[in-house]
Amino acid sequence: MERRRSGHGRDTGGHDTEKAESVETAGTAEPVETVLSELYSAPPGEFVPRREERAAAARTAGRKEDARRIHAARRPTLAAWAANLLTRSRPEEARRFLELGQALREAHRTLDAAGLRELSAQRRRIVAALSRQAAELASEAGHRLSPAAQREVESTLRAVLADSGAADEWAAGRLAVSLVPPSEFPADSALGAAPAAAEPRGPAPRPKSSRRASAAGDELAERRGRRREELARARQQAERAERRLRDGQAAKAEVSLRRAEQRRDRARETVNSAEERLRTAHEELGRVEREHREAAERGRGAAEEVTAAEQESRTASRRVDRLASRVG
Repeated sequence: MERRRSGHGRDTGGHDTEKAESVETAGTAEPVETVLSELYSAPPGEFVPRREERAAAARTAGRKEDARRIHAARRPTLAAWAANLLTRSRPEEARRFLELGQALREAHRTLDAAGLRELSAQRRRIVAALSRQAAELASEAGHRLSPAAQREVESTLRAVLADSGAADEWAAGRLAVSLVPPSEFPADSALGAAPAAAEPRGPAPRPKSSRRASAAGDELAERRGRRREELARARQQAERAERRLRDGQAAKAEVSLRRAEQRRDRARETVNSAEERLRTAHEELGRVEREHREAAERGRGAAEEVTAAEQESRTASRRVDRLASRVG
């Protein structure tokens, strides 16, 4: 693995020495491989700005080769980014998927047509399940995969199972484009001929060659036994992989259910609180309306008293005027 080159300052003592050591430490703390891994883990829209920023920083620090490698990194397609996201976000499942691919490739070198058909069906189910996980991860990260992009993810996963080189590329988590699987699994075309070649044909062998025929029969039986063992191992690994995927999906569904229940409970509390505030507001409104009616009644009573007092005042004034005229 190529790493960043760091400059070595001369020992001038004191502050300069400490500064040189800090620069060297910073240079070795983040090698170019780490930078590339960071770039390919970033969302596609952020890839180019981050790449240019990192390349410029490497050039400023005098690491020309690092800057060249960083600048040469290709922006991943959305499907390639989703495949990278899968191996980074689900490392344990990715490791088991890679192990399953190795077992399947080994099994395909020895299985017959019936065994191949069985493994092919299991392989399709596992690839479909993992591609759905990749689509879910991408959606959670804010990037919805189109049907075409999801098919590209499936193509990459099929390539990982079929080809060790593709498996290594995917495991590195730096795919820029989707991988394409070979048209057939390794050694598919050669499987049909091997058993037939070993079958004894023609007339009964001569006594002199009976030992050779017996040896050929033993070899054929041994080869068939190895095939059965390979098939059993591959079948077990495929079944375990399917089980883990189902368990993972069930666990995820349970987590989603718990989160939904928590959101429901919070919403219910909000509604209950709002209803309580509404009841309080209604009660307050009723109290204010009662006070308003009482005040209005008191106002009307006061107005009537004022009217009566005015009437009495006018009556008294007229009486005073009459009395005064009599006296005069």
